[in-house]
Amino acid sequence: MEDSPLRWLFVDMNSYFASVEQQLRSELRGRPTVVVPVMADSTCCIAASYEAKKYGISTGTGVAAARKLCKGLHIVESRPEKYIEMHRSIVSAVNSVLPVDTVHSIDEMSCRLTGRQTVRETAVEIGSAVKKAIREQAGEYLRCSVGIAPNRFLAKVASDMQKPDGLTVISREDLPQRLYALSLTDLPGIGRSMHSRLKSRGVHTVEGLCALSEERVFGIWGSVAGKRFLQVLRGEDIIESASARKSVGHSHVLPPEWRTDEGVRAVFVKLIHKAAFRLRRLGYLSDKMAIAIDYLGDGESWAKGVNIGRRNDTQTMIDAFSRMWEERPSAGRPLRASVNFTDLVPSGESAMSLFEGERKLDRVAGALDEINERYGTNSIYFGGMHGALESAPMRIGFTSIPDVVAEGSKGKRNTGGHGRD
Repeated sequence: MEDSPLRWLFVDMNSYFASVEQQLRSELRGRPTVVVPVMADSTCCIAASYEAKKYGISTGTGVAAARKLCKGLHIVESRPEKYIEMHRSIVSAVNSVLPVDTVHSIDEMSCRLTGRQTVRETAVEIGSAVKKAIREQAGEYLRCSVGIAPNRFLAKVASDMQKPDGLTVISREDLPQRLYALSLTDLPGIGRSMHSRLKSRGVHTVEGLCALSEERVFGIWGSVAGKRFLQVLRGEDIIESASARKSVGHSHVLPPEWRTDEGVRAVFVKLIHKAAFRLRRLGYLSDKMAIAIDYLGDGESWAKGVNIGRRNDTQTMIDAFSRMWEERPSAGRPLRASVNFTDLVPSGESAMSLFEGERKLDRVAGALDEINERYGTNSIYFGGMHGALESAPMRIGFTSIPDVVAEGSKGKRNTGGHGRD
């Protein structure tokens, strides 16, 4: 009897930012390398090569600590434009073998298998062909792990089981025993909070989770999401509902020369400018805005939030920021500035403002976006960010692939990006 069909293939690039740097810079190949957002010992690593990982260095390791762990460590500053360009080359390479169904992040994508592709032998051949295409078309030093499974969730789990450069198949016939060696936090969707909740209910292993009834799982999750989680663990290929965006935000570690009141304020205005632009591009309004400052020293921080009333125009956000800014602590040197917009509502679900002043602000924001999208970001900007134009440069979150033009390059608008915000 034939095995059940394998319907999904998941591609996970290994140590992506560091691997791109090693691909582009031959002197880094085979050497412990980390990528940092800014060249300062007070920041942390945002990517580590596998050579660096052997020394215990990983994403989030402080640069000062990383230097102590590895004396010959190579530290390079992030180059987001290069990572985006390489991302597009990788997507193109995968598409040359199998259509990409969804780009999940800068370093992850999934493809649907159909017909004879769902047979194990053929699926494995396709997975090998994808890995070969990436090496030949994007770069020989770019490694990826491929997972193949009956559903997308398990294909992602499989892609994490053999790194670097692995190809792992989980068939329905392997389930659930194949998952028992994993820890609960190896499963996407089980973070710190859910892990604690499971442990409090006596569930400490994946085997224990798989043995639960749907009613018990519903009680733990508190929603039908628990039932769906159990279904995908069993290999069911259920229809995935689109998830709503919960927040939009930016943060920036200040270089030493910007660690002043004037410097952090200018950076805040630029971060707000960027976040407001993203909100409008994504088609969301925000009801709440929060800012935060981390200070040098003993990890002290300050945060403040306000309601802004379902808005996405930059001026309203800067006005709200100015009110919060007056309440900041007077002492301490700022290290990091963060701005976050939450309680998002799709623009189409909110009625047009009755106030002419707010409608005017919306028109100004639209005009600003049109000019900046046509001629490049910062062609026109709010005066409060003057002097900070080179600060808070483009950063890439792993679940967000910015449009190069939207983030700062000039010229025609890029319409060929594959990423989702």
